[in-house]
Amino acid sequence: MLLAIDAGNTNIVFAIYDGTTVRAQWRAVTQVSRTADEYAVWLSQLLALEGLSFADLDAAIIATVVPAVLFDLRDMCRKYLKTEPLRVGDPALDIGPKPTVDRPETVGADRICNTVAAHATYKGAVIVVDFGTATNFDIVAENGAFDGSVIAPGANLSIEALHQAAALLPRVAIHRAQKVIGRDTVSSMQSGVYWGYVGLISGLIERIKAEYGKAMTVVATGGLSHLFRPDIPLIDHVDPDLTMRGLMLIHARNVRA
Repeated sequence: MLLAIDAGNTNIVFAIYDGTTVRAQWRAVTQVSRTADEYAVWLSQLLALEGLSFADLDAAIIATVVPAVLFDLRDMCRKYLKTEPLRVGDPALDIGPKPTVDRPETVGADRICNTVAAHATYKGAVIVVDFGTATNFDIVAENGAFDGSVIAPGANLSIEALHQAAALLPRVAIHRAQKVIGRDTVSSMQSGVYWGYVGLISGLIERIKAEYGKAMTVVATGGLSHLFRPDIPLIDHVDPDLTMRGLMLIHARNVRA
């Protein structure tokens, strides 16, 4: 079985794949101070809850946008799985068509995974809207190449910035405000972030489609995708497992090779 790891700025997701089937999936807070042994202790307990152990895992693949965690994640795979993990971003890895942008080596590993999975799942050109620490709008060409992007601050990052920068503004959670006009500080902040992002996302999708000049399927992924979907009819699909499925597909492609 395959251990797929997606280490983002906020969370690290671990998934176990038995072929193309997800056997289990877990999420942990990203902490650059965590060692390989600490990852192993945490993961071994979760595996046991599923009736699994490290002995059941014979392959691994890692995608990360946090270089500081790569060493210990890789070390954990070597020490406890007895395998050398593949790494998305390794120039020797076959990801299909190369990104058609000015500096392809700077495209984040998670975005490469999203591109591969989106192309394998949806027909034609695709816009992947990834609600993460940043809100990414990634363009997937008809042939499967990463073909450009838009990067905006994530909704959680924006609401945290309001709290950090203004002494009288509290820390609040992202919430779908029933009315645009707030009647107190909290509802006003929630409205500004929620409805502001509805406008930002809808507007950017429309502009991307107009500039790209082709029919495009819009796929949302990431933690807040389900929250925003009802008020953004331009989103065609919500696909929460897009990144992890991309990791599985990249691994399968390179194992076959």
